[in-house]
Amino acid sequence: MILPICVYGWPLLRKKSEDITPDYPGLQQLVADMFETMYQADGCGLAAPQIGKNIRLIVIDGSPMADDENPDDMLRTFKKVLINPVIIERTGDEWVDNEGCLSLPKIREAVKRPAKVKIEYMDENFKPHIEEYDGMAARIIQHEYDHIEGALFIDRISPLRRKLIAARLNAIAKGKIDCSYKIKVYKK
Repeated sequence: MILPICVYGWPLLRKKSEDITPDYPGLQQLVADMFETMYQADGCGLAAPQIGKNIRLIVIDGSPMADDENPDDMLRTFKKVLINPVIIERTGDEWVDNEGCLSLPKIREAVKRPAKVKIEYMDENFKPHIEEYDGMAARIIQHEYDHIEGALFIDRISPLRRKLIAARLNAIAKGKIDCSYKIKVYKK
């Protein structure tokens, strides 16, 4: 089932998410719905707060970001479910890349992030993992991880850039945005 995506202004996007246990109700269906929602919106990652759930759950499929010219690009097979993830370490030179977000439709900004990340998480079967990623995979993980920590990529841009996009952010918060996927606007 395709779920609406909560957009900028939704309070849950600014709240730290809570861990879940294997008995979380409907977890497998929720994971399937999150993948379906992400694909329909042309995303490469989706965190539970973006669909109105205050839980530490992320789905990722990096294949849309894979380099078509490079058959060895690991993003081709970079599909993950991250439950209760914790970033243990961020290392490497910081690099800038253009980021967008399903909760901030039609906004893209240059964001600086460390090149490597080491993450501990459980998969959809609650099997524990500790893995290291670099490059675009590390960037996707860090972007989605920010969501479960109550942060957005716009928190990582300069105050001047935030000021320059303030009117667009305000329009999103009011639902005055033409979007190709279902969105959910916060009504006070």
